[in-house]
Amino acid sequence: MLKSIKRNGMQKVLAFAALIIIYLFFAVAGTNFTSVSTTLNILASSYYVGFLALGVTFVIITGGIDLSIGALMMCSALVGGQAYRVMGFPLWICLVMMVAFGTLVGLINGLFVTKLKLPPFIATLGTMMITLGLGSIITATSSKYFPTILEPDGWFSRVFFKTESGIPMGLFFLLVFFAIAFIILNKTKIGRYIFAIGSNEESVRLSGIKVDIWKTTAYAISGFAAGLGSIFYSATYTVVIPNTGNGIELAAIAGVVIGGTSLSGGIGSLTGTMIGVFIMSILKNGLVSMNLPAPYQTFFTGVVVIGAVLLDIYRNKKSNELRKIRNTN
Repeated sequence: MLKSIKRNGMQKVLAFAALIIIYLFFAVAGTNFTSVSTTLNILASSYYVGFLALGVTFVIITGGIDLSIGALMMCSALVGGQAYRVMGFPLWICLVMMVAFGTLVGLINGLFVTKLKLPPFIATLGTMMITLGLGSIITATSSKYFPTILEPDGWFSRVFFKTESGIPMGLFFLLVFFAIAFIILNKTKIGRYIFAIGSNEESVRLSGIKVDIWKTTAYAISGFAAGLGSIFYSATYTVVIPNTGNGIELAAIAGVVIGGTSLSGGIGSLTGTMIGVFIMSILKNGLVSMNLPAPYQTFFTGVVVIGAVLLDIYRNKKSNELRKIRNTN
């Protein structure tokens, strides 16, 4: 256990060092990268992904994966937009609906994995496609618009988007969610069981713990976080377009892995996840500052995702080799 904590702490140090190095690189190579507007763009493009990343960290620690979070976030936003613009619901009820919808789909993901015994990759890939299509079906492929400051419900943009100085308020909400998630993962029974399941699920099952309940809880938390993310995405862009959202989950998952959470389960850190999210956001905005077109941004993001997975594989390989050496001695 102590070695696991030390290993995770080292990964956070390395991730933070990578964050500084990448920032300095773009500060030199990019155009106006250190400007206030670019800094605000980095914050604005990271906080809704941060919700997804924090939520899916719980799932990955169990040894699972949730590929649906990007499409689910967009579908939740479309559900709320449809209820607000077409059905005439009060805005606050629509926001609750968005979070509830995300949580429901997360719960369904958990039941697919635990009760139907579907592999997490297949289960969440299926719900990704379902929510991607469902958003278009519900809205008849029409975009949905959320209030701006100039509208009667302009409180939405003021509360959830940015302060007068331009700092996204969503960042403060993200920090609050981070603090709550940190306590849940590190100080409660939920977190202890999630870590234990990721380390050795069969041993946990044999000890009498209801594994299915806690794994399903992890997926429900991921869905809840996607629902929250939909609120802040809607506040950031005000326009939500159907049949979008693919790729956002990759940025979130890459941030989780870069931050030190192992895809094999049992090891993870929400602090590391936050660092990883900002690395991905700096990368995205840094490539823009270098005037690279969108295809190059997608290409390099893919390279980072693959690199993060290869790093995780290398870490696990070294850990297994050390374990074998200790066992033989």
